[in-house]
Amino acid sequence: MMRHYLAPSILSADFLALGQQIVEAEAAGADWVHIDIIDGHFAPNLTMGPVVVTACRRATQLPLDVHLMVEKPDTFLESFAQAGATSLTVHVEACTHLHRTLTHIRELGCGVGVALNPGTPASSIEPVLHLVDLVLVMSVNPGFSGQEFIPEVLPKVSEIRRKLNKVNPPALIEIDGGITPETLLRSLKAGVQVFVAATSVYGHPDGIAAGVQSLREVFPKK
Repeated sequence: MMRHYLAPSILSADFLALGQQIVEAEAAGADWVHIDIIDGHFAPNLTMGPVVVTACRRATQLPLDVHLMVEKPDTFLESFAQAGATSLTVHVEACTHLHRTLTHIRELGCGVGVALNPGTPASSIEPVLHLVDLVLVMSVNPGFSGQEFIPEVLPKVSEIRRKLNKVNPPALIEIDGGITPETLLRSLKAGVQVFVAATSVYGHPDGIAAGVQSLREVFPKK
């Protein structure tokens, strides 16, 4: 049985206390640190760069799951790999030569991820499924944390899981956007293994540990 992972996104963290907030999430049971890189062109919002990845690496030894929501990801791959990214995920919508981009990520020594937006069909990534460690299905439109979950992506998750089981069974499916205990459960049933949560962790009214715990309680019991 595949493991399941919680990857709190620092997009909703307090950047004045970023290191401490990452440490709190890790102590509460976070598995990965998800870092959303948005350039203001591929998606609205302008977030962070390699210097933040470097800072996160100083704060934790957890895997750094770097999600590049940028127009020309190839120009950034080396700088984020050097900053300490464990994995790099690029969008199919942003890559002119997707096969080459994914191969370059592997050559840089990082885990290989491909992402697709809510309106992008699963067929768009089928030719590269054998190359990836991770498929990231966006369950909101990229840009801002705190958006409502788009349930129409769940059949696409199940479709991708079926395709992966044929050509690349170890690859994980990750979901990002609007994750709450209720939407996590629905995503889990559809075939997701990695859950990105920003507001539900860093914006939880009872604190980071309570946010992590509320989501982990939904995970299958070992």
